[in-house]
Amino acid sequence: MNITPVPDKAMLRISGDEEILVVADLHIGLEAHLSWKGFHVPSQTEKMERELVEASKGKDALIILGDVKHRVPGSTRQEHREIPLFFQKMVDVYPRVEVVRGNHDGGLEDFLPADVTVHPASGLRLDDVGLLHGHTLPSKRLELCSTLVCAHNHSRMSFMAPQGSGPTEPCWLRIPYRTEDMPKELIVLPALNPNLGGSPVNIEGEGFLGPVLNNPCLDVDAALVYLLDGAALGRLKDLRVPGKKYKKRKVL
Repeated sequence: MNITPVPDKAMLRISGDEEILVVADLHIGLEAHLSWKGFHVPSQTEKMERELVEASKGKDALIILGDVKHRVPGSTRQEHREIPLFFQKMVDVYPRVEVVRGNHDGGLEDFLPADVTVHPASGLRLDDVGLLHGHTLPSKRLELCSTLVCAHNHSRMSFMAPQGSGPTEPCWLRIPYRTEDMPKELIVLPALNPNLGGSPVNIEGEGFLGPVLNNPCLDVDAALVYLLDGAALGRLKDLRVPGKKYKKRKVL
């Protein structure tokens, strides 16, 4: 199967007998959570919906790798309002819509049309490609694939200024495995919701989330980093920068 990023989008295209679009980390309801903290930003659900509708031409399926919703536990009014409308639009334009459960997706089925398929967090296998969110271990079937695709980390690249802060950009990671009894490579998918933050992958000491990216069989130093526009930044080991250090304040 041919696996290629969609230029300038946090979307992955898998081509074989079918044309499949893969996305992750929509976190519908995030903006309601931010508003409780005093940050008022517009919902990104309609924007994500438009992008996925535009990308649907010629696709046989849409697969979402987890974290459709944001609130855990429970659900916000935003999720109750926006998730059913979002998925109704998706089933209108994609012949098949599937979700691999993420750690934020408790009770997700209550919001979905009957013809949306939900897979367990252990993942979904398409031929020789394994797909999962990344907060749990993959099933044994996925470990036999040549390529794994996961999300969960909202992967971003930091471009630090001399003062120790600076902009970040969503990024892709392609990480090789060291051992022959594992897949050849892990592809890390950035988040679709642009309002999501995340610990930049190149800040020393930040680490990764979940057992998939913390597998000691991964050669993380050799990971190749790409921006959404396709710019190849090089190996992760050559892009790392020190984390910001804070001096302890004197107690007067």
